[in-house]
Amino acid sequence: MPAYRRYVYPFTALIGQDKMKLALILNVINPRIGGVLVRGEKGTGKSTAVRALANLLPEIEVVAGCPCNCDPRDTCRLCPFCQERRAAGETLASITRPVPVVDLPVSATEDRVVGSLDMEYALRQGRRRFEPGILAQANRGFLYVDEVNLLDDHLVDILLDVAASGVNVVEREGIAFVHPARFVLVGTMNPEEGELRPQFLDRFGLCVPVEGITDLKDRVAILQRREAFDNDPLGFLASFAEQEQEMRERIKKACALLPQVTLPPPVLALIAELVEEAKAAGQRAEITMAEAARALAAWEGRGVVEAKDVERVADLVLYHRRRKIMPPQEREELQNPSPPSTDDGGEPKENETGPSSSQENSSWEVSSTKRTEESLTTEETQEEGKIEKLPSPGRETVFSMGEPFPVKRIEYQRDRKLRRGSGRRSRTRTPTKLGRYVRATLWRGGQDLAFDATLRAAAPYQNVRPRNGLALAIESSDLREKVRERRIGNFLLFVVDASGSMGAEQRMVAAKGAILSLLIDAYQKRDRVGMVAFKGEKAEVLLPPTNSVELAEKRLAELPTGGRTPLAAGLWKAYEVLRAHLLKDPYLAPMMIIVSDGRANVSLTGGKPWEDVQRVAGVIREERRIKTLVIDVEKEGYLSFGLARKLAEGLEAQYYKIEDLKADILVKAIRSFKGSS
Repeated sequence: MPAYRRYVYPFTALIGQDKMKLALILNVINPRIGGVLVRGEKGTGKSTAVRALANLLPEIEVVAGCPCNCDPRDTCRLCPFCQERRAAGETLASITRPVPVVDLPVSATEDRVVGSLDMEYALRQGRRRFEPGILAQANRGFLYVDEVNLLDDHLVDILLDVAASGVNVVEREGIAFVHPARFVLVGTMNPEEGELRPQFLDRFGLCVPVEGITDLKDRVAILQRREAFDNDPLGFLASFAEQEQEMRERIKKACALLPQVTLPPPVLALIAELVEEAKAAGQRAEITMAEAARALAAWEGRGVVEAKDVERVADLVLYHRRRKIMPPQEREELQNPSPPSTDDGGEPKENETGPSSSQENSSWEVSSTKRTEESLTTEETQEEGKIEKLPSPGRETVFSMGEPFPVKRIEYQRDRKLRRGSGRRSRTRTPTKLGRYVRATLWRGGQDLAFDATLRAAAPYQNVRPRNGLALAIESSDLREKVRERRIGNFLLFVVDASGSMGAEQRMVAAKGAILSLLIDAYQKRDRVGMVAFKGEKAEVLLPPTNSVELAEKRLAELPTGGRTPLAAGLWKAYEVLRAHLLKDPYLAPMMIIVSDGRANVSLTGGKPWEDVQRVAGVIREERRIKTLVIDVEKEGYLSFGLARKLAEGLEAQYYKIEDLKADILVKAIRSFKGSS
């Protein structure tokens, strides 16, 4: 029976996505560029293009029987298996095989990626032997990571090291193994599902944004070609055979020409100038742009890089590295806002349409989001003999973002709970096979066996046990299980007071700046965030739990301020959100961060507002898995009511004034939670 053959769609038959195709070709010509990150929608031909290009390349010569695709002519980069065979005097026979395209699934374990102990061989032969993983399979080919932004961070760290060095170093379970792992790294991601860590983002040489093709003629042509390919693969391939061969020869010539391509000094100066204008950090951008320009010149058949080559690849190199810095003039205007414009009667113009009229800048490098802060009409309110001018409750205003500040490392202390998830904040034990193997324990019925510890436990009894043809006889009492640790993110739910009282004394400006600072830290630690806002007569979930901290920043920037203060409703809505997630994941360690002045003038049940607040606080207090932090935005002085402090006491929460957020005291406060319950 003939073997099933998988036909690959021709690269030259792809319509559109020219930037993505060029980025892939340049990496094939010059792997030193460092891979491609494709950002955008699903169904835009990303994986099809990678497989089509790999199929276009000539087959590679590999050592027969080698799991690492070693090149028999490159004796300096042989894996230990090939080195052992060569040292024994064996002649390394070679075969040819297609360029490998290896998928790295988001759910892959560390053992599957880097390799592990070959248990079957150990049992039969009584010796330890390494079983290579995905990185070995991808050597001299493509490593394709779909939804790379959802990949666990400990795997991201491994890919960072291997992609940069071209070598996979494994030291585990009593085995030390080093093998070549040189591949073109291709990652795809949907930004709406969360961003990549900056360290990983910068490692990708090129970045290409892709969108679905909107031209009607092109869409029809894609459908026609796909239908023709599905109905008659051989005939369709034959119709593009000539174009495929021309492309194949062109890539081959470009690879041969690349070592002779030179970069004149004026071109080097242009590269440095473009990178400086983009404010890209470090020197990787210059190096990558130079390598990409050399590859493009070779692709065009020229031995000297020209300015047009640099300009053509600049966007691919700088798209994910460009940082937007607020101009000094705008920064000064933000810190010292000019008086608002007025109507005929001299009254300030109010924002009647909500957030749509505000301007935003979503870059995390921007110190704050520039907006024109509008003055509020005021009315006098009296409470306990104190008089304060507050914004009119019937009007809403979108306040600007206060100046953010750096938050030092926030890390929960480890506890005994087994937690799932991924991230960069808290180190915890995990019940899954994901994570770093730190020690072994007695087997408890799981599937994550610690092979090395099991073999050591069984070794002393081999002389008295029947082996039945096996090198080792293992009994149930010998079995050991791995204890793994990993870092996870946390769930931070911001409960934001957006009532009219927050407009007094620039409270909302400072509150937004404080929340933005914590959002930036959450982005870096891969936390999930959510946001509940309360004003008027009710509370609402402004942002459901998400990994997209950038989206949270956008919602915060657009949040209008005005109306009455339903504090109890805000607390209850936040409690409902956290309870729902605790039911899904009992080991979740969420934190509720309440940003308010503590005032309450809207009842939840029809009684007195503050009594409702106290009752809801008691319910939250009894749920020990929910940690709370109250940030008081009210300034101390004659008009200070101290209500936020009373709220913190009712919640048994950590309490801090907003000015304390810039000090180390906030870090100590969050660390003191210890992530335990």
